[in-house]
Amino acid sequence: MAGAHVVMFPCPLQGHVRPMLKLAELLALHHLHVTFLNTQSSHNRLTRYGDIQSLSASYPTLHFNTIADCYSHGNHPGSGDTTMGDIILSTTLHAKPLLRNILLAHTPEIPKVTSIIQDGIFGSLSNDLASELGIRITILHFRTSSPCCFWPYFWLPNLFKTNELPIRGDEDMDRIISNMPGMENLLRCRDLPSFCRPGTKGNLSIDWVSFQTKQSLLADALILNTFEELDRLVLSQIRLHFPKVYTLGPLHHHLNVRKAETNEANDTPSIRNSFFEEDKSCMAWLDAQAQGSVLYVSFGSSTVVTRQELMEFWHGLVNSKKRFLWVMRPDLVVGRENGDRIPEELEEGTKERGFMVEWAPQEEVLAHKAIGGFLTHSGWNSTLESLVAGVPMICWPYFADQQVNSRFVSDVWKVGLDMKDVCDRDVVEKMVNDIMVHRRDEFLKSAQAMAVLAHQSVSPGGSSHSSMQELIPYIKSVSKENN
Repeated sequence: MAGAHVVMFPCPLQGHVRPMLKLAELLALHHLHVTFLNTQSSHNRLTRYGDIQSLSASYPTLHFNTIADCYSHGNHPGSGDTTMGDIILSTTLHAKPLLRNILLAHTPEIPKVTSIIQDGIFGSLSNDLASELGIRITILHFRTSSPCCFWPYFWLPNLFKTNELPIRGDEDMDRIISNMPGMENLLRCRDLPSFCRPGTKGNLSIDWVSFQTKQSLLADALILNTFEELDRLVLSQIRLHFPKVYTLGPLHHHLNVRKAETNEANDTPSIRNSFFEEDKSCMAWLDAQAQGSVLYVSFGSSTVVTRQELMEFWHGLVNSKKRFLWVMRPDLVVGRENGDRIPEELEEGTKERGFMVEWAPQEEVLAHKAIGGFLTHSGWNSTLESLVAGVPMICWPYFADQQVNSRFVSDVWKVGLDMKDVCDRDVVEKMVNDIMVHRRDEFLKSAQAMAVLAHQSVSPGGSSHSSMQELIPYIKSVSKENN
């Protein structure tokens, strides 16, 4: 059977799997054959918590396949001795023979693989494999991090040439980076990706990340989860090196609009697309709150905090006297003991004005009328979801692209405040009140204007909608060449 068949292979982390699965569904809505390839652990978590079985039933051209886990400990970062770096590096090193079997296998009902959309963090994995197998295949790299961080990833070697790297110590953190095209005099050293910092623990070095990023130059095209109006200046620089770039974001909103556009919203499931069990009891609590009165607090799927940091956040939230909905993952706090005593004033303040869950349906929460602000780790998915919902942010970035994202939130898009490298109850209290009260109108105006641009981008005639209309025929055309 001739035709386009796309294999999609994300890094097995929730922040990577989620946007790629949204794109897989969009491609299936265009009736392309798609095989979504996951590690077994990721697939098990999506099956248990994400209800992906319903997708297979709804999209006859969307198939799921698995490869063995390429790491040995646990199901997700933080389990056992497994870190995010372990998972990324192990998958990069060991996935090739497993992926080879997928590429060579095909049945009469499904066309042979003509394109791969791989997570860009895997570097030259697909190119090397295609070369070894001697097969013609079109390779697209999906960078799941923000463009405003992908560009620094790419440009880092040049900062060493201009002696702006390495960072020499804490006294160097506020030094301005002046020689990054499109971002001149915007980033401080503390705003660079986290692995640029001296003494950073973990196995994702500057050299490794930079090398993997450069491998995207070998791809036939680059896919980014953004929209032109959000990242125009950065995209103009990226396109000087990557001539074929598809900007398709915000993908979660793009998918929702596409379903409504094709009258398939009621015919296709809205899957949870989550690695964790969502507690929807918080929605009833939000229904009982006044409009714009609640601060949503979530540090994503991987951030961890110390007990001291937890206490500073908690005191700041309670002292602000504002209502808050807090996602408190069981593994959020490092070294947390069940017997740890919580101060009485925090327990009382939380009972009066707070609500805690282990995991929340975040898109629904951010879209709720009661939400007035978002205290976030600045992961790219969370940032886009907040932008689409028009919700101002307080940013406390943890690692990787989050340091750059938070700077753009505060100083470029002006839709929130950057609290990076500070964890102090007085600062938390002040920023909560700034977002929710004192500067509420200022941030709300900017956030709502950005939400309008995001919606326009994925609507017919918008930049991301048009980019998708270009991607589909491109995939179909190269399938004819590769068959």
